[in-house]
Amino acid sequence: MRERAERGWREATERALYGPGGFYRRPEGPAGHFRTSVHASPLFAAAVARLLCRVDGALGRPEVLDFVDLGAGRGELVQGLLAALPAGVGARTRAYAVELADRPEGLDERIEWRTEVPEGVTGLLFANEWLDNVPVDVAETDRAGVPRLVLVAPDGTERLGEPVTGAEADWLAQWWPLAPEEGLRAEIGLPRDRAWAAAVGRVERGLAVAVDYTHTLGTRPPFGTLTGFRAGRETAPVPDGTCDITAHVALDACAAAGSTRGTPRLLTQREALRALDLTGARPPLTLATTDPAAYVRALAGAGAAAELTAPGGLGDFGWLLQPVGLPEPPL
Repeated sequence: MRERAERGWREATERALYGPGGFYRRPEGPAGHFRTSVHASPLFAAAVARLLCRVDGALGRPEVLDFVDLGAGRGELVQGLLAALPAGVGARTRAYAVELADRPEGLDERIEWRTEVPEGVTGLLFANEWLDNVPVDVAETDRAGVPRLVLVAPDGTERLGEPVTGAEADWLAQWWPLAPEEGLRAEIGLPRDRAWAAAVGRVERGLAVAVDYTHTLGTRPPFGTLTGFRAGRETAPVPDGTCDITAHVALDACAAAGSTRGTPRLLTQREALRALDLTGARPPLTLATTDPAAYVRALAGAGAAAELTAPGGLGDFGWLLQPVGLPEPPL
């Protein structure tokens, strides 16, 4: 009988998403399968542009201002941001898109396409739904209550492997302790902590922001969050390259990993966008009589802002703000 190629979820996901012919190298890109805040409304890019302007002011308006879109997809955020910037700030902005997929055709020529974060960033590094696609291993408790590595075959079939040991076991004990009850699961977020710390380490002065769906210590889901997305629908995670594989992010653990550069802050997206003047408030009814066209536009904008800040939806996403060389996040 032919032996199945079983691997830990981290290795299996890495191959399925980023290997030859992997999900994130497909021509349609992430937008062909799921909708992020960037795709929901251009108001999101405009809000990030306002944040970059605040970082610019906090830095004393440097001669060159960097913006790094980490996990850029097909460059939707960075293009929207450049379009929304005031001319004076835009003229000084050096824009980077960091993504493993090839540079898409028609991208603004001002955007430098890279596979790694540049060194010495002075400005804003923004990672929107990047950390959730940094692959992680999954642990599950066996009958004796011992956390074991979950192994997975290309068809998604799982079995338990060896007990979790070493740095991964230490991470679980600190950030996602599992009770000795059979069947409990956790995603081991250590690779994400390291990835975030490495990204923050590329910032010389400015602000690093990670935006993702998240949970924190004390509210971890008992059976984990690993899932898949295909063609706009949630589906079982199968590491064969046909679907996205993602899991919520322990942003509090990432915050601790990056805290050597400054004091991090955690907000909800609703709080962050409101601080960036995106409230979702409806326009006054009097505008409908004085300028009906403007009222319709304002009403559409209010609806888009409401989606971006909605409780139970995009508004509950976590924002991790990590200032570097600044006393506090300019938000």
